Amino acid sequence: MSFLSLIFLFSLLTLVQSQSQSPRGTFIDCGATVASLIDGREWMSDSTYVSSGTSKNLTEPNLVPILSTVRSFPLRGNINKKFCYVVPVIRTWKYMVRTTYYYGGVNGRNSPPVFDQIVDGTRWGIVNTTDDYARRMVSYYEGIFVAAGKTMSFCIAANTNTDSDPFISALEFIMLGDSLYNSTDFGQYALNLVARHSFGHNGSIIRYPDDQFDRFWEPFVLGNSAMSSFRNVPASDFWNLPPVKIFETELASRGVEPIEFQWPPASLPNSTYYITLYFANDRNSSSRMFHISINGITYYHNLSVTSDGVAVFATKWLLGGLTNIILTPAAESEIGPLINAGEVFNLLHLGGRTLTRDVTALESVKKSLENPPQDWIGDPCLPSQYSWTGVTCSGGPRIRVISLNLSNMGLSGSLAPSIANLTALANVWLGNNSLSGSIPDFSRLKRLEKLHLEDNQFSGEIPLSLGNIDSLRELFLQNNNLTGQVPNSLAGKPGLNLKIFPGNNFSPSPPSGA
Repeated sequence: MSFLSLIFLFSLLTLVQSQSQSPRGTFIDCGATVASLIDGREWMSDSTYVSSGTSKNLTEPNLVPILSTVRSFPLRGNINKKFCYVVPVIRTWKYMVRTTYYYGGVNGRNSPPVFDQIVDGTRWGIVNTTDDYARRMVSYYEGIFVAAGKTMSFCIAANTNTDSDPFISALEFIMLGDSLYNSTDFGQYALNLVARHSFGHNGSIIRYPDDQFDRFWEPFVLGNSAMSSFRNVPASDFWNLPPVKIFETELASRGVEPIEFQWPPASLPNSTYYITLYFANDRNSSSRMFHISINGITYYHNLSVTSDGVAVFATKWLLGGLTNIILTPAAESEIGPLINAGEVFNLLHLGGRTLTRDVTALESVKKSLENPPQDWIGDPCLPSQYSWTGVTCSGGPRIRVISLNLSNMGLSGSLAPSIANLTALANVWLGNNSLSGSIPDFSRLKRLEKLHLEDNQFSGEIPLSLGNIDSLRELFLQNNNLTGQVPNSLAGKPGLNLKIFPGNNFSPSPPSGA
């Protein structure tokens, strides 16, 4: 359960109707063939955003609309391959990405598959909906990411534990206000939701329209300590803009006594977490002051809570196992402590991005191919275990494409000149395909050592510039439709293993031994 903790598990029928203007963003009904208006917002067919997988209908009765279809991706031959949605976004904007999964027996097995989900070059975590599905529950995963470009990719990927076709029911990219979670360094981290609860609330999940961003606040009760207050708190004064409704209930002690409880309910992996706790006093005339400790460590000392409310957050707090929270009244406090709500996120270290110039060059190469590899979508290099077929990349902070091996892939089309923009390439293997057209100018590839274009349908002359690549040690061009003369700079180049026959129609004859 790396990067994955308690995610929202609740009944299929708890999705509420929205009456006012919906949150801004992109809402994708995966597997749907047409757009539809659901719960007051437009859900798009996913065909615009994904180019692989199969749309499937679930046969269960009484499913809410966004759960009635899924997009399923083939497992066979695709271990460590990713299938991606590409969604237009506004660069530097903060997005809540939410994925929804309901298996519905779509693969014909009793249990759903386990697989990975990825945002851009970052492995977000594992999708494991087995326990949820056994209880007829929906699984939701939520993360906060900042857009680094004009698009973001969300990918499904089969790992070595995946035993049937991965799938997805719905995908949302919801735009968040700039102040939300703004103490996080989103240049290095994303936030992966662990838990978000409204304490003392025992009704349905609080969401839009109470929460303008449609965040889900689950109910959390503790014995008989839930109390209704129905106070009016100026929630707009809080950076994270929580819904006012979370301040209507609380966990509170009876008398001037401590409160002790375990939250989040699930055991957590050892990691670093972002924590926000929300408080608002329900008594204008009484002093309410207390100390907060988490697992025996002081979280906040002498917190004074007024009717205007207060939020206390920690951006990097170490947690592991069960989490014990104690609210202890201060000596001068007239009444006991209370707490209204809380959020916990795992800090997810971003995996980085392939150099933009290399991404652009590969996208152009992809367009020139009539049948590029199916997984050529999303980030080409990252996560490293899910790099594109045939693409090898460098490590370190500057991720570059250093090798391209698409031999024997049955490729057709041409080879885009933009391949020369992959200036870190050392090896290119494109042999035994059906590529045609002219050979591009590779002279910008100063590190190129091996170039294999044999057994294709390239035509025209060998570029003279190939002879100017000092690092070139291997050039295979046999069995193409090349014409003209073999450049002297290649025919006589010391240390070059040059193969141009059989095939081709050079004139005059190349030097002996070539």
